[in-house]
Amino acid sequence: MAFTAVLAGCGGMSKGWLSALTEHPLLKGRVRIVGLVDLHLPTAQDRAAEFDLSDIVTGGDLDAVLAQTRPDLLFDVVIPAAREGVVEIGLRHDCHVLSEKPMATSLAAARALIDQAAAAGRIHAVVQNRRFISGVRRIRHLLESGALGELTALHCDFFVGAHFGGFREEMENVLLLDMAIHTLDAARFMAGKAPRAVYCLEINPRGSWYSHGAAANAIFEFEDDVVFNYRGSWSAEGANTSWESAWRIIGTKGTLLWDGGDQFEAKIVAGDSGFFRDLAPVEIPEPANPDHTHGHASVIAEFLDAIEAGRQPETAGSDNIKSLAMVFAAIESARTHQRVAIAV
Repeated sequence: MAFTAVLAGCGGMSKGWLSALTEHPLLKGRVRIVGLVDLHLPTAQDRAAEFDLSDIVTGGDLDAVLAQTRPDLLFDVVIPAAREGVVEIGLRHDCHVLSEKPMATSLAAARALIDQAAAAGRIHAVVQNRRFISGVRRIRHLLESGALGELTALHCDFFVGAHFGGFREEMENVLLLDMAIHTLDAARFMAGKAPRAVYCLEINPRGSWYSHGAAANAIFEFEDDVVFNYRGSWSAEGANTSWESAWRIIGTKGTLLWDGGDQFEAKIVAGDSGFFRDLAPVEIPEPANPDHTHGHASVIAEFLDAIEAGRQPETAGSDNIKSLAMVFAAIESARTHQRVAIAV
């Protein structure tokens, strides 16, 4: 089945979307772009020209473009503050909607979007592309195998000196809201555990080029007494980690180290005597589904597969709100200096 789609929000992030849609083997021939929308019309027109989309509709009014093109899908790549309005318009035009993260600017708004999608009989899902990479999938597969025993803790470090310019440098809670949700969602997915509570310290370090919240330390409590420890900064110069963070994952039998790239090391206890027990290496299994390792393209492909199968996709709003709840609970904890329970 070939879907028709309109993409709203033609800034820098739209290039990644359009490249995946037009070039990636998972998606080739599955989606036909029929419209591009941006409040600044020349931006939409320039993006159409860049991707040789000469026969499509471009406009600054999403309502009007959707009415003219009547697409199956709306790809929502607008800034977070405009998210709810864009999704509501898309659902009103009977579109399935795939949004950039974060899902919404509040939990109440996220719940409203879930209700609107259900009432419309349409799917609203969120691009959590970093759970669709090989490393994350391999770790999930390893933990499910029981090779490390029972999971007890996940620890990750995210330290990147990122100079975006634009809206991010003016956002409040910029690290937690715009970036950490990727890592928090990946931790929740790898662990296969529901979050229960968090204590968080958020700061804007000296020398930060962001206006608020460029760094945070958060301790999350997951179910079954699993702890997830997050340390991160977007204004840490000099020794960037991977965008996927650097991880230490501990089970009752051993530990896995992952640099966020291609380097894995896992060892389990292989002896029963001595101050330090003897260790044996553990092989990291390949992902259960190789099609789920292509980041952005895999998210979109899974979204399309779910529509065709009449099911909810992996990153449906009804699931993604759990990761969003982790973010807002961390922000509330940082504001109040209190442990905050996480309930969805």
